[in-house]
Amino acid sequence: MTTTALFSSITIKNVTLHNRIVMSPMCMYSANDDGKITPFHLTHYGSRAIGGAGLVMLEATSITPEGRISNQDLGIWSDEQIDGLQKVVDEIHQYGSKAAIQLAHAGRKAMADGEAIAPTALAFNEKMNTPIEMNENMINETIEAFKRGAMRAKDAGFDIIEIHGAHGYLINEFLSPLTNHREDQFGGSRENRYRFLEKIIDSINSVWNGPLFVRISANEYTKGGNEIEDFIYFAMRMKDQGVDLVDVSSGGVVAVPIQPYPGYQITFADQIRSKANIKTGAVGLITSGLQGEEILQNGRADLIFIGRELLRNPYWPLQAAKALNTNITPPKQYERGWV
Repeated sequence: MTTTALFSSITIKNVTLHNRIVMSPMCMYSANDDGKITPFHLTHYGSRAIGGAGLVMLEATSITPEGRISNQDLGIWSDEQIDGLQKVVDEIHQYGSKAAIQLAHAGRKAMADGEAIAPTALAFNEKMNTPIEMNENMINETIEAFKRGAMRAKDAGFDIIEIHGAHGYLINEFLSPLTNHREDQFGGSRENRYRFLEKIIDSINSVWNGPLFVRISANEYTKGGNEIEDFIYFAMRMKDQGVDLVDVSSGGVVAVPIQPYPGYQITFADQIRSKANIKTGAVGLITSGLQGEEILQNGRADLIFIGRELLRNPYWPLQAAKALNTNITPPKQYERGWV
């Protein structure tokens, strides 16, 4: 058996992952209206831990009821939601994986009950309602909601927190000049557009001492949007604030078609990693262990986020290990099928 980068351990702050495979956060739209965990989530996330992913990250979990993408999204706005989240964490831990949660607010793309909010009153498209432009009090309340979400994540036992700053949701809307037309301290220059995320990171760091990730959309695919140099700047600012890893995705800020291809976002992760000197996660049509191994061996990222392949096959890590001629230890219940 060979030694591989994909199946090597990595320690980030006080947390050690037994391999570099991460289940990427993906909305399941399977919660009740109260945002609580259902039996589906226990099976869904637990099975990926059984399958061998080093880190299992829960889907975008909203810090307010009206900040959900839909009424079927998970929530972390109430202490009553902690118990269910803790059950999922325990299920993941039982099989040797670490557990992460993505804290989110959908901003102008929210389709839950209640009015959507955004940095600027611009609708995402003609089918969506125009959001309310946030005043400073609303901004401060939202920052506090992220902080309280982090406190609940800590109480539930999560090992890692990720802030969702991508895909055209609220934080991304503040970062992008396409969606942020403000003229106050939260708009205009990229320094000002970063301020909302800056304050969220500071508020979370005041109650959380574990690894902190941020997901970004490193290409807005539209003229006038942020470019890679802007995201390198944002990543450098994040590192200075103690963020441990940037999870590099793309798109979703405005309604434009994207033509993805295998590994289409890896260049962004590579550039941010080398120029901002911060760990990165690579995501986007990574379908094989060989592909993940190449990314890591060439120093283009530090973690491999797997989305659709882990939806298709909870045991993708086993398939990847076999392709790389390396050995992983299965749960004892599955040993006979692991050879």
